[in-house]
Amino acid sequence: MTTMRHRAAACLARRFGKLFVLALVALLVTSAVVAVGVTADTSGSDAGMEQTLSAGSSAVSLDARTFASRREERVSRAAPRMQPRIALKPRATDHKFATAPLNIWKAPREEGKRLGLIEWGTRIAVTGQVVGHWAEVLLPRGKQQATRWVNADYLANRKPKPDPLPDESTDSPTESTDAQSGAAPGVGAPCSNGTTVPSGVSSNIAAIHQAVCANWPQITSYGTFREGDDGDHGSGRAVDIMVSGSVAWQVAEFLRANYNEFGLNYVIHAQKIWSVDRSGEGWRYMEDRGSATANHYDHVHASVY
Repeated sequence: MTTMRHRAAACLARRFGKLFVLALVALLVTSAVVAVGVTADTSGSDAGMEQTLSAGSSAVSLDARTFASRREERVSRAAPRMQPRIALKPRATDHKFATAPLNIWKAPREEGKRLGLIEWGTRIAVTGQVVGHWAEVLLPRGKQQATRWVNADYLANRKPKPDPLPDESTDSPTESTDAQSGAAPGVGAPCSNGTTVPSGVSSNIAAIHQAVCANWPQITSYGTFREGDDGDHGSGRAVDIMVSGSVAWQVAEFLRANYNEFGLNYVIHAQKIWSVDRSGEGWRYMEDRGSATANHYDHVHASVY
């Protein structure tokens, strides 16, 4: 058998060269070793093979999971760069003017920290978004603009007139305003000019009429109930005191000074308003409503709680 192999090898060597023979011999030896190994393994228990296969499967599975995890991580890191940037940029649709010092809020409500104050007369860019009494505005923040919210009730299409507010040093409530007696206005004196207010009005309105009548008897016209009014005039919680000029400012300041006594909510005169809830801001300008009466130049309006 060996002799025949040698002869075959010699024949192949003469025909194909020694390198081919060496490669063929190496292949035959490897096949023999593999065959012996398989035979030896089959003679033992199957547990070892199962354990080897199990370990191998786990390794393959682990490698697959690791690869998938790392690939996912790479995709996740790349995602922000791959996705298009979509930014909503509110634009100004109009401009309004602040008719009063306006508090700035981050949302359409008075909650959280106040972000600042817009001064009276400031021209403000608005986006057109309105939620109840709140308007969205655009305010400068560095080189960009930030969306903020202000009270829409104090925004006007035209800049309010810069006429001066009443001089409190000359029109203060302590100054003598009663032409007949020269006494400072007070609360509790009787009305002497015969004017009255209708029954059914608020007791606070009745108290305002009595006090104003007692201190300024020259005022003889008062307006309370108004037909078709669904606001303070319709419910008997408002009165129009028909007076103008310096005396009107004296009445308005008198009511403001005694707001607690009268249960006053707010008072309006000459296109300006003072309210209890914003008392710290003093008299605030109002939007021009088109006429002397609508702008309260010919009367003092008082509303109570």
